[in-house]
Amino acid sequence: MKKILVAMSGGVDSSVVAHLLRNHDCIGAMMKLYTNDDLAPVSNNKTCCSLDDVEDARQVAAAIDMPFYIFNFTDSFAETVMDRFVQAYERGHTPNPCIDCNRFLKFERFLNRATELECTHIATGHYARIEPDANGRFLLKMGLDITKDQSYVLYAMTQQQLARTLLPLGRLTKENVRQIAAAQGFVNAKKRDSQDICFAPDGDYAAFIKRHTGREVSPGRFIDKNGKTLGEHKGIIHYTIGQRKGLGISAPRPLFVTKLNRQDNTVTLGESEALFTKTLEASDVNFIAVDRLDAPMRVQAKIRYSHTPQPAMLWQMGEGRVRLEFDTPQRAITPGQAVVFYDGEIVVGGGTIG
Repeated sequence: MKKILVAMSGGVDSSVVAHLLRNHDCIGAMMKLYTNDDLAPVSNNKTCCSLDDVEDARQVAAAIDMPFYIFNFTDSFAETVMDRFVQAYERGHTPNPCIDCNRFLKFERFLNRATELECTHIATGHYARIEPDANGRFLLKMGLDITKDQSYVLYAMTQQQLARTLLPLGRLTKENVRQIAAAQGFVNAKKRDSQDICFAPDGDYAAFIKRHTGREVSPGRFIDKNGKTLGEHKGIIHYTIGQRKGLGISAPRPLFVTKLNRQDNTVTLGESEALFTKTLEASDVNFIAVDRLDAPMRVQAKIRYSHTPQPAMLWQMGEGRVRLEFDTPQRAITPGQAVVFYDGEIVVGGGTIG
């Protein structure tokens, strides 16, 4: 029998995971990732890991007679997620902190805690699948419910982590999960999913960065592709590639952010056509399906979580670095975002654009 540490958030997904694994020796645990001071003045009611979430997780654990603990990972979360988020924005990049949370917290700190508790596996509520191939290599695959697939945010997982991770929801739909929760009488069966970045639930990332660093940002120039000044911006942390709203610039045609330049503190604006490109390079690459590329590979690639995978050619450029060329131009390829490569439903790997 497996001994499993179940990552519980108070949401319906992780609660159903705990239920599905109830015949094993399970321990439920929630990660405390930040304090109220990190979020002030934002209401904590909109975030994950709130007091309500703790109580929901505790009730589910009690209902299936499972021990429940809270792990204080606030220091690690601040260093590996919040600080990295701030540093990326200050470089003019747009990061995905959920990927860092999975990489450094769920599948590193949480897995280490599982080892300390003599657990053989951890389990999470991600909609993705882990399956061994014929040679015993663990593959990460898309969840069968494509509308909820979360394989994109798991691309950084290693073979050792995949071998010790269970994803019971990979073959279920969200509707199935809610039906199971309702049948068990779980208090969170109809609880809405969290869609926001947990430490900036109001979506005001610039305000979070100012609170977190205690620093004001310097305004600079909006420019066109030729360097002509178009106006003044509020600081590059307020902008991301492809942004149209909130620019405060009048022009005959809609303008979009096409480039952020930290060195001279400029934000380049252009028309929609300027956002389309075919090529990118990515660093800090992790491969799952292969050790490395010995030859160019045809893949389908996603450049953001909501992106539909698009056909492309992938080349290895050096250790931990790749070049990708799409068959057709893609809109708003954004430094700091993850690019994830697929071979059908299998995650080949991924890395950070830029």
